[in-house]
Amino acid sequence: MKQHPLAWVAWVCGAAVCSLLTRNPLYQVILTLSAWLVLVVAGGSSPLSGGWMGVVRLGALIWVITIPFNALMLHQGNTVLFSLPANWPLVGGNITLEAVIYGASAGLAIWVLLLLFSALNTAMDASELIRLAPPVFYQAGIITSIGLTFVPQMVKSSQEIREAQRVRGHHFRSWRDLLPLVIPLLTTSLERAMELAESMEARGFGGETNDLSTRRRLYLSLLILLGLGLLLTGAALGLWLQQGAWWTGMILICAVGCLAYAFTALAQHSKRSHYSRRRWTWNDTLISAGSLAALSVMIVVRVTDNLALTYYPFPPNALLPAFNPWVGLALVLYALPGLVSILREPFSRPEPMREPEAEP
Repeated sequence: MKQHPLAWVAWVCGAAVCSLLTRNPLYQVILTLSAWLVLVVAGGSSPLSGGWMGVVRLGALIWVITIPFNALMLHQGNTVLFSLPANWPLVGGNITLEAVIYGASAGLAIWVLLLLFSALNTAMDASELIRLAPPVFYQAGIITSIGLTFVPQMVKSSQEIREAQRVRGHHFRSWRDLLPLVIPLLTTSLERAMELAESMEARGFGGETNDLSTRRRLYLSLLILLGLGLLLTGAALGLWLQQGAWWTGMILICAVGCLAYAFTALAQHSKRSHYSRRRWTWNDTLISAGSLAALSVMIVVRVTDNLALTYYPFPPNALLPAFNPWVGLALVLYALPGLVSILREPFSRPEPMREPEAEP
């Protein structure tokens, strides 16, 4: 799925915001199916697809654990499934169907976010995200991309080591049998970290590539530190104080000004080469427009009716969630990357070679 990185960013940002705007399990299921289609279609060509699928399975396990945890801690609702002794601390009381459903919907919302970002990292290489970052954040982008690929690489390595140990006749029955898995995994991770550090040092990562003087660099660093401090102070005062909003706003404006000036000055002295720029296609326009349209529908529905996207199954509310067909159709648009790839694949496959006919 060779789409433009900006189209992928528009897709994942729109889908993530839509997932945060609603707790309705019906809408979350539509987002889940759309993201799953993209993940499955994109996973065929990605070398890290196995690792990200492991992350998705781990998120699903966490989601399943949150359901009984929420049911044991929240004892509201009229539909009682069973009861625990009232003298038991925290968990004692009625276990209701409403608490189970509410825990399932809340856990599903978290798992959808993990599924969306797993689909993004499977469909697009992390290096393409680095190219979207401003030149001043290039080194921070590289560190972030290394952190993003660490977990799927570790999951993939653990799967390979586990298969190799099974071939040797080792059986994983309990946690005591994990020693032949943990030691090679730790050794492999350390070796990979050393190789990465040596290769980055050999390529001059972290070296000074601009013409800034030491005094100018120190001045811009202190200006960034001042801007971050003002930003933190203004945000804290805005949350804690009920009055004085005008000078709180002035502090935030000064913070943004300091950061914008410092980052602009650093970007003017940062040099970065570009190679093989990705071209914007009609498919990218379709994906971006669909994501923007779906997000617009969600925002309009949320503004016009604040309770239209909420879901609270406890009395006096209804147990079954409400469903707006227009919102459901809008969320289906997030399946466009997978549908575009499926429709384009038959036309991109080469025709099979014909066998030569035998001469009489």
